[in-house]
Amino acid sequence: MILVDDAGGSYARIDHSPWNGCTLADFVMPFFLFIVGVAIALALKKIPKIKDAIKKICLRTLKLLFWGVLLQGGYSHAPNDLVYGVDMKLIRWCGILQRIALVYFIVAVIETLTTKRRPTVLEPGYSSIFTAYRWQWLGGFVAFVIYMTTTYSLYVPDWSFVVSTDSETTQYTVKCGMRGHLGPACNAVGYVDREVWGINHLYIYPVWQRLKACTHSSPSSGQIREDAPSWCRAPFEPEGLLSSILAILSGTIGIHYGHVLIHFKGHSERLKQWVSMALGLLIVAIILHFTDAIPINKQLYSFSYVCFTAGAAGIVFSAFYILIDVWGWRTPFLLLEWIGMNAMLIYVLGAQGILPAFVNGWYYKSTNNTLVFWIQKHVFNNVWKSERLGTLLYVIFAEITFYGVLSGILHKLGIYWKL
Repeated sequence: MILVDDAGGSYARIDHSPWNGCTLADFVMPFFLFIVGVAIALALKKIPKIKDAIKKICLRTLKLLFWGVLLQGGYSHAPNDLVYGVDMKLIRWCGILQRIALVYFIVAVIETLTTKRRPTVLEPGYSSIFTAYRWQWLGGFVAFVIYMTTTYSLYVPDWSFVVSTDSETTQYTVKCGMRGHLGPACNAVGYVDREVWGINHLYIYPVWQRLKACTHSSPSSGQIREDAPSWCRAPFEPEGLLSSILAILSGTIGIHYGHVLIHFKGHSERLKQWVSMALGLLIVAIILHFTDAIPINKQLYSFSYVCFTAGAAGIVFSAFYILIDVWGWRTPFLLLEWIGMNAMLIYVLGAQGILPAFVNGWYYKSTNNTLVFWIQKHVFNNVWKSERLGTLLYVIFAEITFYGVLSGILHKLGIYWKL
């Protein structure tokens, strides 16, 4: 996430896809949700008291919601702007941690409430693990039905929004009056968020602004074209309500992988289950995308996107399992292991820019003259004589490697931030 957020501006191809398609950045969110599902299966393997478990789940959900609104609601302007505060009329209610909170809550509650229905020993057959955890899959299916029904049947009327600058305020109108549209302007995902949260509480820099219809700089960011459609200037919530409902399915697939880890003891048995499901998901996604039935789209969190990213997560998970658990190659991945032990802390400090903002607060004469900017300019950009390459190397070594080492030090000291 740190890589695509901080280097994506220099390398548009690893930044989020402007609409249909899937880039490196588009794997981050579903990979989060996938591994949350895996972790839920392991954490709730044994539940002494259901009421206590539900209380912990609710408390953790509230903590995630709080930190999500605080970090992405507009209060924090880190790392570049040394100011804090948000106009409550414009606060953004949705975000990354909020989506994780919703998925975690639904998947964990189902796992907890069905604890007495779990088998201790699976019946023979490939499908036995699916039937053993039918309630988890039922929850994912309900989310799928709600999303698909709403996306293709909800009528989206014309809608308006206002863009304000220092000199003027302009109102734009987007013509819709249709159902089942999967383009940027008239999809049901955006309509639900405008109706539920209000258009002033949505993300104001949607990635669709990098489409060719919106800017001549596509696929990079650039000035909005004068002849651009009105929706190019509109807000859109990439972590909205309807799309987050289908995101529950990503967590459901993740918890299935955790159940496989629990019930199957042999390496070959586990890998057979994981890889076969991952390949099946990838095939479904590719067919849906290239037949134009359901394009892969992160902003809409389309069903093909769920299948494609969950399949990719399953392959990556299986690959790491082979390298680390089967072949014993643990040492090369220690940085990742340490970061994983303090994932929330690194997310706040690194991905949300809190630590760089703290360092930038100590500047000399100008707010652009700080240790962070000096290192990036003189140690990376000037040495490699390329701002693009320098930015990439800065992110890899001065950010990701730094946070990995910091996590390792905290691990040795026994310091962890848990919700």
